[in-house]
Amino acid sequence: MSNHQHSLDIVIPCFNPDPGWEDNLIQYYLNLSKELGKGCSTLILVNDGSTTEVTDAQIDKIKAAIPGTNYLEYPENKGKGHALRTGVQSSKSEFAIFTDVDFPYEIDSVVKVYRQLCDGTDIALGYREQDYYSTVPLFRKLLSQALRWVLRYILKLSITDTQCGLKGFNKSGKQVFLTTTINRFLFDLEFVMLSSKDTTISTKPVLVKLREGVVFSKVNMKVLCVELLNLFALTFYKRKPPHNV
Repeated sequence: MSNHQHSLDIVIPCFNPDPGWEDNLIQYYLNLSKELGKGCSTLILVNDGSTTEVTDAQIDKIKAAIPGTNYLEYPENKGKGHALRTGVQSSKSEFAIFTDVDFPYEIDSVVKVYRQLCDGTDIALGYREQDYYSTVPLFRKLLSQALRWVLRYILKLSITDTQCGLKGFNKSGKQVFLTTTINRFLFDLEFVMLSSKDTTISTKPVLVKLREGVVFSKVNMKVLCVELLNLFALTFYKRKPPHNV
């Protein structure tokens, strides 16, 4: 890894988070900052139209604990993909890494993604090995494995864990990410597909691990149905899908 310390934005989408989320975010981010190096990173927090558990007092607490925090918000929930594009669009650093508001991955995993970018990779994609499935609910496990089958045997992608919620990129990778159009969860797949078609972009997988005790949210069936339409469009028409809710 290069000895030069590169600037980094940590982009976090937020929608109706669990109680106490702000304290967990502060603690995790400060611990991460120690590993990355003091002054290396900036937090970009995007409130994706939350209706509960996000107050002015909580945001003020985060800003006081993490100076320089860039807080963005809008009134209507538009989805994780939209929230991340909003945050990434405002990013000014050399690198950007995004993950979820509960920081489900080990600090070492985030550091590994950062180091891969420092080594010159344009896009670093977190991926999880098979032991990941021992920690997830059965329905989520089946969905994930079915998607991996489609990616491997239908779309012929070399990277089949497209939905890992830990990814990073430099400014070249940022431009690819900002061309995604899906507002909700399959923006990850769209991003990987777009990057795989760009021969000027270098992409590498980075093995990451979940933290112990991570609690998985329930799958929204309405969103799932829309994402199945997006998957169909991406798979068989190979175009940017128009389906968003």
